[in-house]
Amino acid sequence: MVGFDGREQSLPLRQIERLSPLPPGVEPSRRLGALPWAISAEALQAERPGRRALGAAWLLLLESATPMPLEEFADLVCGHHQPLQLACCWLELQGEQLLFRWRHGEVQARPLNDLRSLRRDRHRLRLQEARERRWLALLKAREPLPWATLQPLEQDRIAQLQQLASGQRVEAQLEPALRRSLTALHLGTEQGIDRGQVRHLLVDLQHWDPHHLTSLAGTTWSNGFSDELEQEAQRLLELADHSLPGDALRLDLTAQRCVTIDDDDTRDIDDALAFEPQGPGEGRLWIHVADPGRLVAWDSPLDQEARRRGSSLYLAQGILPMFPEALSTGPFSLRAGVRCAAWSTWVELNGDGAIQACGLERSWVRPTYRLSYADADDLIELAPPQEADLAALERLLERRRQWRLRQGALQMDVAEGRIRCRDGQARLEITETGTARAMVAEAMILAGAVAAQLAVEHGLALPFRSQLPAELPPAAELEALPDGPVRFAAIKRCLSRGLMGTAPAPHFSLGLPAYVQATSPIRRYGDLLVQRQLAAWKGGAAPLSAPELEPLLEAVDGAVREGIAISREDNRHWQQVWFEAHRSGQWRAEFLRWLRPQDRLGLVRVEELAMDLAAECPPRQEPGGALLLRVQLVDSLRDQLRLVASAR
Repeated sequence: MVGFDGREQSLPLRQIERLSPLPPGVEPSRRLGALPWAISAEALQAERPGRRALGAAWLLLLESATPMPLEEFADLVCGHHQPLQLACCWLELQGEQLLFRWRHGEVQARPLNDLRSLRRDRHRLRLQEARERRWLALLKAREPLPWATLQPLEQDRIAQLQQLASGQRVEAQLEPALRRSLTALHLGTEQGIDRGQVRHLLVDLQHWDPHHLTSLAGTTWSNGFSDELEQEAQRLLELADHSLPGDALRLDLTAQRCVTIDDDDTRDIDDALAFEPQGPGEGRLWIHVADPGRLVAWDSPLDQEARRRGSSLYLAQGILPMFPEALSTGPFSLRAGVRCAAWSTWVELNGDGAIQACGLERSWVRPTYRLSYADADDLIELAPPQEADLAALERLLERRRQWRLRQGALQMDVAEGRIRCRDGQARLEITETGTARAMVAEAMILAGAVAAQLAVEHGLALPFRSQLPAELPPAAELEALPDGPVRFAAIKRCLSRGLMGTAPAPHFSLGLPAYVQATSPIRRYGDLLVQRQLAAWKGGAAPLSAPELEPLLEAVDGAVREGIAISREDNRHWQQVWFEAHRSGQWRAEFLRWLRPQDRLGLVRVEELAMDLAAECPPRQEPGGALLLRVQLVDSLRDQLRLVASAR
């Protein structure tokens, strides 16, 4: 019978110590409070030996160095050895006291050195417990914690939590005490600590950026440009206006009237267009592309850094450029009214839109002015006499587009919505299709086709882009689908990924026998490689052979894929942030196709947002079906977005 309430409990005999035998002829009691013991909690507290008595007993035992039976010890510190006093002393010896050891029914004085060591340990334990209480209180408060106010241990734990939240550390690598504190806060499930909940905690503590991209951390983009690279950029800025080798050999086209067309916020301008009349309704089309290779030498520090990045990253909060911004928006960019180094592709088309003649020159250009896509659309539509060149360019490039369509090219232009961060808020921006945008896109494809054609003619290895032929749904089946996104979705699911290699191959969706990307050397390292290969060929030097180019392309392709993964995470995150702000909204949607029918996951088009989104859809949906989309669950810190579409 254990305790004052006589609770029944099974115990091994080795855990039981006899303090006082029953008097002869007395039956055992089922309660400590009953006779013959008559022991209560109040009586034990009243008989508890004082600190002075315990101290005196310790000195006496220490001097004698002889163990003392419990009865004598009780007489010494309590003045009696009745069961009540024996129980008081036994409980004292089992407690947190440090002066005595209780062994084999006898009391021993603990040596002074052991006592000091135990007291130090006890003090350290109390400090540790105090630190843990403070740490847990800080976490429970979920209030901002300035870094300077944190103790070193707390700073280390915050760093561990940040690593856990970013995926750089697994739960098993956390300090055990830290794991216990997270468990005490219920920041986990049966599967372990929930990274999303940890991110929420760190955001409350102001030690986590709610828009942190885990895929960006530790990459070359996350560190910006080193001081050495920025200094090199400044050196090139000063060098830009000086005469450099090869400048005198450039074709001077500064008198030519040319125009750049870009989005309003674009600052690194890669390309410009010009029209050179050659007869009634005919003329030569010029596509000018920036030439950063004039300043950035092959394998120089800036060239190697651009190669490591592979491309510029266009994220919701801004651009992470491939080159330092002072260069990409400065001497590299085709700025209006400024003499700029360029690669100029000229093309003459026949009546069908096929390339009749073409060429490539390293040049000087001076863009006449800059237009936004909206401004260019207006000028093309109104066609004022002073802007006849723009209308002529549009006619030529439309002829070229029709030629590609006859070669089997696919045209699937739709408005595209993207979430951008403006003034700290997630904003929806929709890029509409338009005449000027289609014209510029066609010009860029044409320049890539010309570069590929010249490479094929002269046996030049380039990073060719290709796409395997696809077996599209029958024409009757496509015609039965609503034109636009629904039909495009049926086509896109049949297309294979684009490929890159050093040998030319057809590009199915572009309708071209060979193609390279060649018009964004400020933003894509592969385009700069094309220019370097063309420069070697034009200058009579030896360009890289296919075997020499292949490992370089593999490295660049790896960097580009890393950038694509970052861009996708960024796009997904800001979609979630936007839906968090619009979680009560509803949008009309159109069913496109099933992604995972077994999970009722389908792809829907929300025209109001200009987005294709994955959503849970009603069963047996057919392409083109009308739906109503709503948010079921969204949490950007947990990377969660669940959309549900119901029949309208």
